[in-house]
Amino acid sequence: MPTTTTIWLMLASALCWAQPPGDSHPAVSNVWGSQYPRIHSDLRVSFRIQAPQAQKVQVRLGGTHDMTRAEDGTWSVTIPPQIPGFHYYSLVVDGVAVNDPGSETYFGSSRQSSGIEIPEKGVDYYEVKNVPHGEVRQFRYFSQVTGAWRRAFVYTPPDYDTNLKARYPVLLLQHGGGEDERGWVVQGRTDIILDNLIAEKQAVPMIVVIDNSYALKPGESPAAMRPPSGPPGSFRIVISPTFGEVVVKDLLPALDKRYRTRAGREHRAIAGLSMGAAFAMQIGLGNLDRFSHFGSFSGTVMRDLDVKTSYGGVLNDGAAFNKKCRLLFIAAGTAEQSRLDAARHARAELDKVGVKHVAFDSPGTDHEWLTWRRSLREFAVRLFRNQQ
Repeated sequence: MPTTTTIWLMLASALCWAQPPGDSHPAVSNVWGSQYPRIHSDLRVSFRIQAPQAQKVQVRLGGTHDMTRAEDGTWSVTIPPQIPGFHYYSLVVDGVAVNDPGSETYFGSSRQSSGIEIPEKGVDYYEVKNVPHGEVRQFRYFSQVTGAWRRAFVYTPPDYDTNLKARYPVLLLQHGGGEDERGWVVQGRTDIILDNLIAEKQAVPMIVVIDNSYALKPGESPAAMRPPSGPPGSFRIVISPTFGEVVVKDLLPALDKRYRTRAGREHRAIAGLSMGAAFAMQIGLGNLDRFSHFGSFSGTVMRDLDVKTSYGGVLNDGAAFNKKCRLLFIAAGTAEQSRLDAARHARAELDKVGVKHVAFDSPGTDHEWLTWRRSLREFAVRLFRNQQ
């Protein structure tokens, strides 16, 4: 039985330079020079790894797939066509889940994971084009609430450094559970999506701020997830109010001081995916004096929406809420049934009291980044319209 160290040495030595199949190409998510994983024209995916001392090797992507060993100790498999978009995956070597040395790693599911980008035919809104590009900057600020330095990523639009008299509306964009502020930049391709929309004049130039939703006061313990009480695969999260305090007391003032933001609630939006949707709704609807645009992407929390009691009852009077809200956007993938049911429940609740909202269902996608890239695109084109 090989040791864990031996396994890693075997994996690290394998970039797999063997002659690949002619109808395939390396995934764009591979590390430089790695020929595997490879994506075929029909979206099958081939994996290859050298692990001569291993007894069993598998790939976990859209299921678990056994790999076949060759005489030289190379293991390989071609798995069925995969759904387009970004997916986390892992190799399993003698029962130990490890990352593929041929792939870049991404922070997801609370750990660094291998990831693969499956191309979406005829779609390029999240691909780099020959258009003016904005920048993603690291923004560090000190939080009086947590007593610690924090990091956010800030997207500034293409003309930010040349049009020095301009001020910009702000979108706060929150990640999901088990991810962090890197997710919307790396996996979500937020800057590319905004660059392309702005170049096509489909979106207003805006600043996008992506912060880490995890925040604890000194001595505060992390909130635990409650046991599942809904359909299989669903869960409920206890959302701590601490990050909301960070946003209001620390983040927004620091942003307004450092960046050329536009003052006023009508120039601020907040949105998020999954757990981030819960944060976005809690913070945004709890601070209507600071935000006017709201987005929930795959938000399980919407399953519990009650217009009479949720968020302090701010939704109960539809006419009054509509005067304050510029956009309430609720999205889900059609293949993520529990989140889709939650979204439909929330929309029905809002209809009861006449709260205006926009619904978006991403066709054929599950609880995954393609759902959230599509949701961001549909949300961004509707933000900050009719502003001077």
